[in-house]
Amino acid sequence: MASGRTAPMSRRHRLAAFGGLMLAGLMSSLDATVLGTALPAIVGDLGGLDRLAWVSTAYVLATSVTVPLSGRLGDLFGRRPVLLVGLLGFLAGSAACGAAPSMGWLIAFRAVQGAAAGCLMSSMFAVTGDLFEPRERAKYQGYSALIFAVSSVAGPLIGGLLTDHASWRWVFYVNLPLGLAATATTVLFLRLPAPEGRPRIDYPGIVLLGAAVTCFTLFTSWAGTRYAWASPATAGLAAGSAALFAAWIIAERRAAEPVIPLRLFRDRSFAVACAVAAAGGATGFGLATYLPMFFQVVGGVGAADSGLLVLPMMTGLVAAAVLAGRHISRTGRYRRLPAASMALSAAGVGLLATMDAGTRLFTAGCYMALLGFGAGLSQQVVVLIAQNAAPHRDLGAASSGVFATRMLGTAAGMAVFGGIVSSRFAEEVTHRVPGGQVPAFDDAVRPEVLATLPGPVRDGVLEAFAAAFSDLFLTALPVLAVGLAAALLLRDVPLRPRGPQAGRN
Repeated sequence: MASGRTAPMSRRHRLAAFGGLMLAGLMSSLDATVLGTALPAIVGDLGGLDRLAWVSTAYVLATSVTVPLSGRLGDLFGRRPVLLVGLLGFLAGSAACGAAPSMGWLIAFRAVQGAAAGCLMSSMFAVTGDLFEPRERAKYQGYSALIFAVSSVAGPLIGGLLTDHASWRWVFYVNLPLGLAATATTVLFLRLPAPEGRPRIDYPGIVLLGAAVTCFTLFTSWAGTRYAWASPATAGLAAGSAALFAAWIIAERRAAEPVIPLRLFRDRSFAVACAVAAAGGATGFGLATYLPMFFQVVGGVGAADSGLLVLPMMTGLVAAAVLAGRHISRTGRYRRLPAASMALSAAGVGLLATMDAGTRLFTAGCYMALLGFGAGLSQQVVVLIAQNAAPHRDLGAASSGVFATRMLGTAAGMAVFGGIVSSRFAEEVTHRVPGGQVPAFDDAVRPEVLATLPGPVRDGVLEAFAAAFSDLFLTALPVLAVGLAAALLLRDVPLRPRGPQAGRN
């Protein structure tokens, strides 16, 4: 599809527009992490403990659905309108969540927030692709890794402070100044060519992909938690997601303007980018979810401090992302970075598998920093590879496609790793706890319950947890091996000058 033209943006306007993207990304990332510390206060005020999990599930579910869809909508209707819809939707959702009168309304408004967040996440990478040529783009996409690291560390702290000193409602109201600033910056400075012609919307593809992602997200969220892995509900969700994905592929082959063009996957670079993104999401972000649990249970660290102990991993991730971006910007080369990412991540995971109750926090921090550095080498690079492999008319679909692949990999990793920890703990604890005094998994992860156990029982529980986590980390190694094998297939395709400043193809 051809694109209309506008006057080239000045460098000052491009940097200002990128600043607005950073604010939008920070707002949506913070919202995903800031809520955890406020949940007890929300239940105390609104009730609905039995539906509490849906406050987070509704957000994640809506985000997972809109990420792959919004990228293509940006290709068809323009990325600036999609970004503004995401910003305004997130502002409206945040204000409504803060004023929610009941748990049901809060869940509904969280779905609105999540849908808008999906638009923001996909727009961040696609608009960056429009603002900067590929070599310069790599540097700025590296900077964008900062917002994810900042939100993962600062989110729980900000949520706790606002809940304790103001109200849980301010956890949502705090988004309003960030969102307004990002919206004003977008309106004032972002000028992109508008697509020409009448877009043809792939309604069957949208419905099928949305339904498939919904089933898959519910499967990864509920398997092993709400429902047993062998239950009919879990099997039904798994089979449903597989059937819907298959139906979506068939529909996309017939669509004039598919949501994610299947021709992208025939390009080796794009396919490799998706494979590395999925492996990195599962092992990097997936494992990061369970590391605080290890420190709380095995290391005896408090909940707040356990979150801070993930800081070395986030620091390594940001450092690697920035260095990778600067390297590509200076040399124009990126081929070796995904393979190095998978190899270093595997080394970090292997070292994490050696941890036990006697591992020093400094040593664990070094292992996590290595894992984070490995993950950071490919986090933004895979988006750049996908964008470089796609024609400009598919830039949004390529960006959101690789981002959605990472999200699905993360969700799958969290589900599988959670199942491994709980099942391996159940096996190990029967051998390590004397006298058959075996606590349930849900009780064993609570520090207040562990503190009441007799010494020999508590020691056996800690040893069982350490063994379960060791198996968890070892299970991640084959995933990284697959990612490494895919990364080694990457071809050295030169970065092409593209963007509103460099013409179209």
